[in-house]
Amino acid sequence: QVQLVESGGGLVQAGNSLRLSCAASGRTFSDYSMGWFRRAPGKEREFVAAISRSGGITYYAESVKGRFTISRDDGKNSVYLQMNSLKPEDAAVYMCAAATAVVARLVSTYDYWGQGTQVTVSS
Repeated sequence: QVQLVESGGGLVQAGNSLRLSCAASGRTFSDYSMGWFRRAPGKEREFVAAISRSGGITYYAESVKGRFTISRDDGKNSVYLQMNSLKPEDAAVYMCAAATAVVARLVSTYDYWGQGTQVTVSS
């Protein structure tokens, strides 16, 4: 059992940056690959970024590639999403997830989910 708690969301102006954090507890953090997903109003949850257990492999959605960076700090049992050059279409509830499987883009791969943190981008 793993508990995930996101933080760092808020209201930002388009073009600015925000860093999301996800703190994990309950099991050894380094055993999990981690991912970030988001859900905008009226849309399905979509993949944003993922990072392998070792941190050596990362995946990004095409819509955020070059703007967002996922990272992890096993010493703090945390995963981060640095979001730069935010756009109005980035506004969504962002949630982190943990998987015992290999790093992946699919929602079904992930075993544990946080409740999410709201990101609002004004134009």
